[in-house]
Amino acid sequence: MYPQNETAVIVGAGHAGAELVATLRQNGYPGRIILIGDEPELPYRRPPLSKTYLSGEASRESLLIRSAAAYDKLQVACWTGVQVCAIDRERRTVTLSDGRTQAYDKLVLATGGRPRRLEEPAAQKPNVHYIRNLADIERLQPDFVAGKRLLVIGGGYIGLEAASVGIKNGLQVTVLEAAPRVLARVAAPEISAFYEGVHRRRGVDVRTETSVQVFQGAERVESVQLSDGSELPVDLIIVGIGILPNDQLARDAGLEIDNGIVVDSYAQTLDPDILAVGDCARHVNGFLGCLIRIESVPSAQEQARTAAHTICGKNLPHIAVPWFWSDQFDLKLQIVGLSQGYDQLVLRGDMAAESFCAFYLRKGVVLSVDAVNRPQDFMVGKRLVAERVQVDPQVLADESIDLKSLLAAAL
Repeated sequence: MYPQNETAVIVGAGHAGAELVATLRQNGYPGRIILIGDEPELPYRRPPLSKTYLSGEASRESLLIRSAAAYDKLQVACWTGVQVCAIDRERRTVTLSDGRTQAYDKLVLATGGRPRRLEEPAAQKPNVHYIRNLADIERLQPDFVAGKRLLVIGGGYIGLEAASVGIKNGLQVTVLEAAPRVLARVAAPEISAFYEGVHRRRGVDVRTETSVQVFQGAERVESVQLSDGSELPVDLIIVGIGILPNDQLARDAGLEIDNGIVVDSYAQTLDPDILAVGDCARHVNGFLGCLIRIESVPSAQEQARTAAHTICGKNLPHIAVPWFWSDQFDLKLQIVGLSQGYDQLVLRGDMAAESFCAFYLRKGVVLSVDAVNRPQDFMVGKRLVAERVQVDPQVLADESIDLKSLLAAAL
C-alpha cells in the first residue's frame, strides 16, 4: 500500500517526470506519488530517438529509463496512456481523459513540448514526419530505407542528426535551412560552417537561405517547389523547425504563461501547490540570472530535482549551468553555457581533424564552450563556465598549455 497522508501528482512521463519521482523518494517523501503520461509507455530516453533508435541500433526496451519493477520499488503509481484534461485549482483535483478525477496536494506539470508543424494541408501528408516520441519514429521507420529521397526541413540539431542517420542508412538527403547558415540560433558562424562542411563531405545536400514554397502531390508529397525556383522530388520529409511548450493545461487553469509556464527558481508557479519543470517551463535560472526556457534533458532533470526538493521542504534554488549534446556521424558535440552576447571566439584544436573546442568569451570571461570529440576538454570547460573564469585568449588557444592550469590560476 502507498502511504496516504499526502499525494503528489506528476503530469508528464518524460525525463523530468521520471527524475522527479525518484528524487522525491530519495529525499524521504512519504506520500503517494502518481506519474501520469499520455503515451502508453513508461518514461523512456528521448535523445536516442533521432539517432540509434531511428537507425535500428537501439531496441525499444533499451530506451526505458527504468523498469516497471523499479517504479514498484519506489512505490510510484504509473498511469500511462491517459491525459490530464483539466486542473481544478480550488478543489486541487485533475480530471483525466478516462473520466477519473484525482486529488493532489502537490501537482507538477512536466508536460514537455511539441514540434512546430507545417501549415495544412502538407502537415497531414503520410510521408511528412516529426521527431518527438516513439510513435513518431515508428511511423517514420518503414519509409526510412536505403535509396529513398529524404528532405529535412530545418538545419538545427534535430534536422542535422536526422540527416546524419539518413546518410548512414543509405538515403539521399537534402537539408533546407531558411536562415543563411545552419545552427544559426545557437552557434558561431565558424561552427555553422564546420558542420555544413561535415555534412556536405559525407553526402548531404545542404541548402541555406532556401525554403519550401509549394508541397506538390495528392496523397503524399511527391516533390517540393523551392524558394530559389528549383523543384526537388522527395519520398519522405522530416520537419525540425522548433518546439512549442505544452502549456495549454496551465493556461486553462489561469497560471502565468510566457513562452511556457512561468516558475520561480524553486520551480513554483503563482499557485504554491503547482510546480512546473522541463521543456514546458520558463524558469528563473540562478546561474544565468534570468527567466528562460531551456530545451534539454540535463536541464529538465535538474529542474525536476529542484521541484522535488521544494515539495520536500528543502528549498534549493535552481542554479545549474545549462548543457547539451548532439551526435552527428562520428562526431560528439558537447555544449555548456549559452553563447549569446559573446564578443570573442577562441578555437583550440584542429577543425580539419574534427577535434576541437570553441570558447565563447565576453570581456575575457568564458560564457560557453562547444567541444567536438573532446570529452576531457569539455569537462574542464564546464568548470570554466560555471566559475566564470577570465582567461587569456592566447593561452586558451595554446594546446601545449594544460586547460586545467587555467582553473588553478583562477583560484
